[in-house]
Amino acid sequence: MSGPACLPMYDWPEERASVDALWAGIRTRISTSTGDDLPATLTRPADEAAMFALWRDPALMLGQTCWGPLSLGMLPGLRVLAQPDYSDVAGGQGPLYRSVLIGRSGIARPVPKGPQADLPEGVLKGRLLAANARHSLSGWLALARDLGADPAQRAAGVVLTGSHRAALRTVAEGRADIAAVDCRSWALAQGHEACTRGLVVLGWTAARPGLPYVTGPRTPPEMVAALRDTLIGMGCHPPLEEVA
Repeated sequence: MSGPACLPMYDWPEERASVDALWAGIRTRISTSTGDDLPATLTRPADEAAMFALWRDPALMLGQTCWGPLSLGMLPGLRVLAQPDYSDVAGGQGPLYRSVLIGRSGIARPVPKGPQADLPEGVLKGRLLAANARHSLSGWLALARDLGADPAQRAAGVVLTGSHRAALRTVAEGRADIAAVDCRSWALAQGHEACTRGLVVLGWTAARPGLPYVTGPRTPPEMVAALRDTLIGMGCHPPLEEVA
């Protein structure tokens, strides 16, 4: 029996049918090419602890994760299969994505023309920062790398929210002043969160590899190859290493 599969990174309730359709497409292609019967349904973790447990399951067949925990050594054994394409959202270009800095007021900034960051001087000074997690590339580490400092040292305080969606709500409701969220989460929120109509894009982090598809250490080499070929055949990109 094959191991579990999870695609939790953009699995918002409103997007569940699309995520299920993506998995059905992957599963059908794998079954056609190899004859292997992958799980009929995705495993959906109830919280962050359950999500990390899935990522650390040696039998994980397919997952999607963040380069933050990967680069910090929090998910040993995972193998990167492919990078999704972000070209359909503002701030995305092929396998690269950015974080948007969102606030309630200020001068809106367009996507930078080059790969560099566009962060206003002192963007965090005197502001409460909402972040999904300190191990998140898009919510914390990208900002730290582009600022050259721990965001907590630049901001007036930090509110950890557990998700990008919650971070946006926290800013909109006035419980924080600014948040960094990845550009696809921002695009989803604009479609599903009315509160985004009162928010402004204050800056952009540099372009970096987006959230990779991964598999566990027990996945046989022939299945690793089949998964990688399938994902790339569906429009994904070959693996990229996140550069610290």
